[in-house]
Amino acid sequence: MEHLHLSGKKVLLRVDFNVPLNASKQITDDTRIRRALPTIKYILDQGASVILMSHLGRPQKKLNEDGSINREKFTLQHLVAHLSNLLGIEVKFSNKTIGGEAKLAADRMIPGDVLILENTRFHKEEAESDPEFSAMLASLGDIYINDAFGTAHRDHASTCGVAAFFKPENKAFGFLMQSEIDNANRVLKSPNRPFTAIIGGAKVSDKIKLLDRLIEVANHIIIGGGMAYTFFKAMDGKIGDSLCENDYLDLAREILQKAKNEEVEIHLPIDSIIADQFSKDANHQICDSNNIPEGWMGLDIGPQSIEEFDQILKRSKTILWNGPLGVFEFEKFSEGTMATAHHVASATVEGAFSLIGGGDSVAAINKAELADEVSYVSTGGGALLSYMEGKTLPGIKAILA
Repeated sequence: MEHLHLSGKKVLLRVDFNVPLNASKQITDDTRIRRALPTIKYILDQGASVILMSHLGRPQKKLNEDGSINREKFTLQHLVAHLSNLLGIEVKFSNKTIGGEAKLAADRMIPGDVLILENTRFHKEEAESDPEFSAMLASLGDIYINDAFGTAHRDHASTCGVAAFFKPENKAFGFLMQSEIDNANRVLKSPNRPFTAIIGGAKVSDKIKLLDRLIEVANHIIIGGGMAYTFFKAMDGKIGDSLCENDYLDLAREILQKAKNEEVEIHLPIDSIIADQFSKDANHQICDSNNIPEGWMGLDIGPQSIEEFDQILKRSKTILWNGPLGVFEFEKFSEGTMATAHHVASATVEGAFSLIGGGDSVAAINKAELADEVSYVSTGGGALLSYMEGKTLPGIKAILA
């Protein structure tokens, strides 16, 4: 972006302002907005104006009963006052995303102005990356910058299609997008060793490709969460009523064998906090992870596992964390995940580079109030996962084309 000539230009900037709102339509977490501020401020400082594009929620999948868009719920107008406060200027808003009203609002802009277009996903053409819709978006600006890493894995009009209408010298990544790519590459391509990946979550099926890729680059892989019990069953362990994907037992065995062949150490939780039902009020006890009785299920890693994983992290120089190690939204089963957040932060203080990615991991690090104690917290859940798996992201490819 710093190589672009922005003075006097109208910059069409794709951001990820898909932020959570409460029942009163107030923003409950403005992290994504704040992470875009350096790019917005830089553009303004260069003497340009900014036209912001974003989506909010999934309005096409949550239509009103008559089949119409729920504009009141999903309008980006909910964000205007907050962004105005953050920037210290009056941010303008267009009730339309494209068409005459949006074009008129864009044409009236002068350097220093900021305009938010209405939710791109109010138009089904957005998700279809429709060329005509993309062209109408592109007509609003002189320069296109994509700073929305969280949606870079989507082949949508505002993240991909619109880039085709700008010459290479008139399109670029924003600071956030660039930092996401740089930090992901630091882990994948040039990690200081030992490199430990902590992979959690419910399903092996969601992380198969990631695990396969990490075996090629990591020294240690810690596996927790519900997905761990598929691995235990694959090794003939007794897992009671724990979550298990029986269709993935063979793949779990293949992952374990591949790791062994590549001399990568896979670490599964020695012990688990087990419960007699999936409930925040369930009875619970500690049990060996491979010997869980019938009627009980593993919902968190146990104290021995917490200690063992901490020792691994203390020796690590690069750490990737994607996915919780238990049902951390239930207080009784949050200790493993929260302890891991503290251990990752401690390792970072001692010199390790740590990258936190994936919605639940980010939620955990924020809940522990340790986001400032780790090296980098990614704004991309699915996008980071896709990038880590080795996929080409459409939003990145479109800028480089």
